[in-house]
Amino acid sequence: MTTAVLVIDTQQGLCEGEGAAHDCAGTIDRINRITRKARAAAAPVVFIQHESQAGYLEHGSPAWQLARGLEVSPGDLRVRKTTPDSFLRTELEALLQSRGITQLVICGMHTEFCVDTTTRRALALGYPVVLVSDAHTSAGNDAIGPQQVIAHHNATLTNISSFGPRATAVPTAELELAPRPFLSRSPLSS
Repeated sequence: MTTAVLVIDTQQGLCEGEGAAHDCAGTIDRINRITRKARAAAAPVVFIQHESQAGYLEHGSPAWQLARGLEVSPGDLRVRKTTPDSFLRTELEALLQSRGITQLVICGMHTEFCVDTTTRRALALGYPVVLVSDAHTSAGNDAIGPQQVIAHHNATLTNISSFGPRATAVPTAELELAPRPFLSRSPLSS
């Protein structure tokens, strides 16, 4: 399978203040380990950034920027989105198809919104998903804490079979991305 890594909404505005996601620093560290593995295997890394029309997460604002500490390389790709679904009204699907991608590794923020919706949509589009079980996070909500949100989604998303392709939950330390020596190491552009 030809794999791409999707890093969803790991943006500064979700890592600071009262509504900051759980363990942002640890999550960013694990995402950096994942993206290093991907680059070493010549797998595309796609940073997806959520944006609003005005105010919070407005395009170009400090909150909209990728989170401090996140490692980004010149060959990494970027996709802007306005809904929890990284595929809806974006160029993501065309970008993946143009590169022959057949499997996705998903990590990022917020578990119960954009990570969940994008994972389900990827499965519906025919992409098997590796959900990195310790590299997605949430701020939690009034009903349950962030650790419970994460655990719930690791269990729920991996139990969906009706789409055909499946999601598997794998911790960062166990994630393997095979090198693709036949690919050029030149930077990819979106």
